[in-house]
Amino acid sequence: MSRNYKFHNPDGVYFVSFAVVEWLDVFTRNESKDILVDSLRYCQKNKGMEIFAWCIMSNHAHLVFRAANENKPEAILGDFKQFTSNQLIRAIKDNPKESRKEWLLETFRKAALGTSNVKNYQFWRHDNKPIEIWSNKVISQKIRYVHNNPVKQGLVYRPEDYVYSSATDYAGNSGILENVILVDI
Repeated sequence: MSRNYKFHNPDGVYFVSFAVVEWLDVFTRNESKDILVDSLRYCQKNKGMEIFAWCIMSNHAHLVFRAANENKPEAILGDFKQFTSNQLIRAIKDNPKESRKEWLLETFRKAALGTSNVKNYQFWRHDNKPIEIWSNKVISQKIRYVHNNPVKQGLVYRPEDYVYSSATDYAGNSGILENVILVDI
């Protein structure tokens, strides 16, 4: 796990963004995004991750969450990133339709050379920092920011139309990730 992670309050709600090295567009296929969604589900059910908002873009993801049941937020996020990194590298290797396979793997290999805590491939960048959310106003701002990302990128006209986001839940419908904790925004 990156030494840049500083979760000072184990009970706090955090906003975190994490990006693929070189900002590579890896999440252009639903299969790749589904790996992240499945891992978020696992973290909810088995690691005490309480999710307030989330969104997966083509080269990064946003998450507003807290750790419950005396779990540590940095441990949950670290496990999530390590597991998804391994799964996504494997998915790239095993996908015969991935025309960029060699280039992607070589980029991840080169990125691993520059870090001491990664052996073969570095998938996620290490420069992201969690932001503790200290008020209802700030949590509302962060959730709106997360949900408006696909609109700003021109992927949808309305946040709730983007499948890989919790905006659908906040619009009163059921999104693809269950048990999202809704707050007034």
